Amino acid sequence: MTKRGILFLLFAITLRVAAQSPTCFGEAQWIGAITRQQANIPEGRHYTGGILKQTRALWNAADTLSRRSIYIARNFQLKKRVAHATVQIAGLGCYKLSINRRTVGDAEFSPAWSDYDKTVFYNTYEVDTCLQRGMNTVHVLLGNGFYNEQGGRYHKLKVSFGPPTLLLALHITYHDGSKETIVSDAAWQWSLSPITFNSLYGGEDYDARISSTAWHPVVVQQAPKGILRPQLAYPVKVMEHYEVAQTLRRDSILVFDMGQNLAGFPEITVKGKRGQHIKITPAETLTDDLRCNQKQTGRPHYYTYTLSGKGTETWHPVFSYYGFRYLQVEGDIETLRHIRSCFVYNAAPRTSSFECSNLRINATHRIIDRAIRSNWQAVWTDCPHREKLGWLEQDWLNGEALLYNYDCRTMIQQTMQNMADAQHPNGAMPETAPEYTVFTGDWAKPFLESPEWGGALVALPFLYQQYYGDDSLIRQYYKPMKRYVDYLASQDSCYILRMGLGDWYDYGPWRAGFARNTPMPLVSTAHYYWWNHLMGEARADSIREAFNREFYNPQTHRYASGSQCAQAIALCMNLVPDGDRQAVLDQLVADIHQHGDRLTTGDVGNRYLFKALIDGGQRELLYRMLNHDEVPGYGYQIKQGMTTLTEQWNPKHGASMNHFMMAHIENFLIPDLLGIQRRGNDLLIAPHPVGDIHWCKGSTASAHGTVSVDWRIEGHTFYIDIMIPQGDHATLQLPYGGSEQLEGGSHHRSQQILQH
Repeated sequence: MTKRGILFLLFAITLRVAAQSPTCFGEAQWIGAITRQQANIPEGRHYTGGILKQTRALWNAADTLSRRSIYIARNFQLKKRVAHATVQIAGLGCYKLSINRRTVGDAEFSPAWSDYDKTVFYNTYEVDTCLQRGMNTVHVLLGNGFYNEQGGRYHKLKVSFGPPTLLLALHITYHDGSKETIVSDAAWQWSLSPITFNSLYGGEDYDARISSTAWHPVVVQQAPKGILRPQLAYPVKVMEHYEVAQTLRRDSILVFDMGQNLAGFPEITVKGKRGQHIKITPAETLTDDLRCNQKQTGRPHYYTYTLSGKGTETWHPVFSYYGFRYLQVEGDIETLRHIRSCFVYNAAPRTSSFECSNLRINATHRIIDRAIRSNWQAVWTDCPHREKLGWLEQDWLNGEALLYNYDCRTMIQQTMQNMADAQHPNGAMPETAPEYTVFTGDWAKPFLESPEWGGALVALPFLYQQYYGDDSLIRQYYKPMKRYVDYLASQDSCYILRMGLGDWYDYGPWRAGFARNTPMPLVSTAHYYWWNHLMGEARADSIREAFNREFYNPQTHRYASGSQCAQAIALCMNLVPDGDRQAVLDQLVADIHQHGDRLTTGDVGNRYLFKALIDGGQRELLYRMLNHDEVPGYGYQIKQGMTTLTEQWNPKHGASMNHFMMAHIENFLIPDLLGIQRRGNDLLIAPHPVGDIHWCKGSTASAHGTVSVDWRIEGHTFYIDIMIPQGDHATLQLPYGGSEQLEGGSHHRSQQILQH
């Protein structure tokens, strides 16, 4: 190796060591009850599907202590008055921290999930008021999370980076200016907690009879491989509660309708004798005899609580959650005094409001919000029960729905870190990040990589720039983005890319799944083009030419099968040859009419279908396609009583009742119907009344505050009230002609309706 090479290697090692041991942790050590070697936990990320059965004995051979929840604690004396104190903590997989019996923070499942071989997130808290002169005690309760998912009940996968482990540094500044640091090391002790079972996929058991009296010296453990980084995204918290809406059964069991499908867990209050026991099973649906049904969401998942017998006891799980609307209670049900649902989601603030005169659209907006919130955990998940994985396509395909409604800055920043960590050495991107499992088997190939999923690595930084006017993510992640498009180039055949899932879950007279209406290579090649186009790659022009040569019929103006997805993608990505755009749009409209003004697109195609119709001046047609109570459409789900958006257009076909992947209409409610578009510091106010909607009001965040619009139609006059924060400026485009520039302040305009 050359001298320069050696210096570069030493520099890289120094960077990695520094990143693994931030100065805030000082001499802190990773500690727990058992070492990785003693635990005998299988290694690897291929434990899913049929392999789970084949390797059951291997996992059963792991030491049971390696998956038990434990307390880790230390007592220490403080002889001076504390002026300021902070604590940095990484408790893996999840932790609950208390100091002197006072809970620190209100987050659930912290720290945020990550690929622990690449990144370990930690949290920081101000704890001045928790400390006191004299004796102090730090308690940390540890659970498994995705760091140590060993199964036991239902499990989508098994993966372990090691047994529960803790790294902690408590920094104290005294009033006299002196400082002291308490760190996790061999002086701490551990004890079994009352949580006798915890699995993110399987549930949780709590035995209130167990007290932490048998304490043992901790062992110093091998550190996780990942680089320590401060958590970026808002924490996940219990954000809402729901009381019982209806009691459906009260006999040998209790079954409650909680009124709202959600992600979370139940909270119970019980009173009874020591050793009495209840079991709570959550579910999205019911069987014919009104029992909780987990058939399509992962079973069994349940919670048990064994009473201490010491008066009234209130409890909820802390290391597991599920998607549910219904709760079934069994066992000593006479002990139950109260039960409610805890709705758990990311605490990112909502930044918008929306309402219009169409009740169906309002209800659609609500069930989409409830689905997004349910699946906004440490990552954007596909569903809150069966998988809980960060499937990537929805993050950008529904990007405007997220950006216009919530503060997404830190979530996108953290998602980018997870995606960069998930990228393979050859530049390939998996479809999930973090990549906790690698699918294997003959069926697995389409689920390993698909440019519509992996392309989130390219799409999100550009969406971030477009909305926030900030190109920092493009600059920070340019190299991984470039590696990805170069990798795709190594997989193409004459600029045609044939990989992935295509327009997953497209609609037809079948149970949705693999795309049937549109050829997969058309969809993958289009996105191959788009990622290269965004990156400014010269090969984009060659891909565009190959796309049209392979899929376009200039005589019929149809792409491949002429499906709605095929036509719409070509239009939205500007792949259509010059002069043919209107003819391609006409073919799209003809296909929609042929299907009774109903859509045939899926997870990928919906976004492009809706956008192509809006861009093509076909808002009235799009409104007819969605303003009804039939399948496919949002109205049918509402009519069926759904309280979250479902995976299938027809929820009777089963699968998840809590998915936001089909939420694409939300991309357009604020920027198009209400009419607030944000491009960094620039605002465009351009409302688009459609159909029988005669008023619409709402707001979203701008660079300097909140911008709001309230428009209405009365008779033959259109009225609009606009509030623009000081410091912002906007262009107003009235729907029936006319535009002007607006500065911060209140504005009222009206115009006669020439045509509506």
